[in-house]
Amino acid sequence: MLAVRLPPDVESRLDALARATGRSKSFYVRQAILEYLDDLEDLYLAEQRLIDLRAGRSDTVPLEEVMRRYGLED
Repeated sequence: MLAVRLPPDVESRLDALARATGRSKSFYVRQAILEYLDDLEDLYLAEQRLIDLRAGRSDTVPLEEVMRRYGLED
């Protein structure tokens, strides 16, 4: 269980969206959190990858090799 306080303008927008679509406010809050978490996790992984590259603990792979490896060549 989680309680979230939203600014009044955001609460109004969420209410309007829920009414217009027939979905619950909880549905949209859950969707927003899940999408944002995905973005944050991607960002974290990208930052870690960059740190590893700069520290010499990882290498890059040329695009041509990736395309060949996965059968995406023209």
